[in-house]
Amino acid sequence: MDIDIAKAKVVKAGMELVDSGLIARTWGNVSARVDDNHFVITPSGRTYESLTPEDIVLVAIDDLSYEPGVKPSSEKGVHAEAYKLRPECNFVIHTHQVNASAVSFMGYDVNVPDGPSREILGPAVPVAKYGLSGTGKLKNNVAAAIKRAPESKAVIMTHHGALCMGEDYDEAFAVARELEKVCGAYILSRFEAFSGKVTDNFAEVAAHIADVTANAKKTERIFAPYESDRSGETFVMNTPDGTNEAIIDMKTGLASNAVEEYPASAELHRAVYACRKDVNSIIHTKSPEVEAYSRIGGTIRPLLDDFAQIVGVTMRTGDYNPNNTARTAKKVVRKLRGRNAVFLRNNGALCVAGSRSDAEAVKMVLEKDLRAETAAKLTGKAKYVGRVDALLERTVYKLKYSKQAEE
Repeated sequence: MDIDIAKAKVVKAGMELVDSGLIARTWGNVSARVDDNHFVITPSGRTYESLTPEDIVLVAIDDLSYEPGVKPSSEKGVHAEAYKLRPECNFVIHTHQVNASAVSFMGYDVNVPDGPSREILGPAVPVAKYGLSGTGKLKNNVAAAIKRAPESKAVIMTHHGALCMGEDYDEAFAVARELEKVCGAYILSRFEAFSGKVTDNFAEVAAHIADVTANAKKTERIFAPYESDRSGETFVMNTPDGTNEAIIDMKTGLASNAVEEYPASAELHRAVYACRKDVNSIIHTKSPEVEAYSRIGGTIRPLLDDFAQIVGVTMRTGDYNPNNTARTAKKVVRKLRGRNAVFLRNNGALCVAGSRSDAEAVKMVLEKDLRAETAAKLTGKAKYVGRVDALLERTVYKLKYSKQAEE
């Protein structure tokens, strides 16, 4: 393929992946074969919306060398293995898509039903053993999975995501979409076996699990979710639909503007900002899956490595009482220490970060990991990311992200 055409297609693919929800922010990567010895790939740490053909990097298949300048994706080795082992493959997409990621922890191959899905994906999608992001171990494990299932057009990467291979742009996308459909159907089939109920609504699945979990606790202290952003010596709180705004003084906790209803969680947000100088934005999410797991309570560990990176090595549950704000807000903040999210019992979760876009990323990763947690409860197989690996993922990500932010 002409190199300029290949670069243009990679840029186009990045935008299509974002629009389709198969990729978000800088997660995942895209490549296209140029000739027998080279491919082009997306750069490291760049959002897909910002890419131009000049940002796409030419990489040698054999030794992964590239010209000085723009740094290619850290997963370039995984793409190189796909091109080495599949001569017919000319386009590769590595996604962190929700359903494929949600079944990645199970450790066994996903059988593909007869019919159109099997024609697109092959008879079974192999699951590659776990390796830390960007490492030779991950590259070698993916290569072993590709060799083990020569008819498959996809590989699921344990705790990580998926690799989708195609003869061209269109086939690679078809593989990614079909893989998501097959993995979602698998989770829902496990729910039917688990509950005897049939549904195509994942929120209903999570709610059912919360209903039947023995330690799920009820509370009458339900309060409206407010999002907030730090602004100098104040922070601005809004309902998600933007119908009510409160400007809260950081020192006094009082609203400096007239509001119809003083937010019940204002003291909680103030406590987070007071203790976490790295936090400038808070999203209180009560999305169905998050709300369901906030009723279960307790502590969850990462089933996905991007949860370890972006949320933390664990996520805890705090109990905030709007009728006893000072004491209970401090307790919740302690549960948030060293993490970027905390469950509020029966009230969803707080997702916190240095910017609004980063807080949105925390929310997205949390919801994806809870889809995996749901699959784990339905299958009875909860194989979490090891604590040492989770700490490494968290540390490396924070150092890498901080460096990219400075640049």
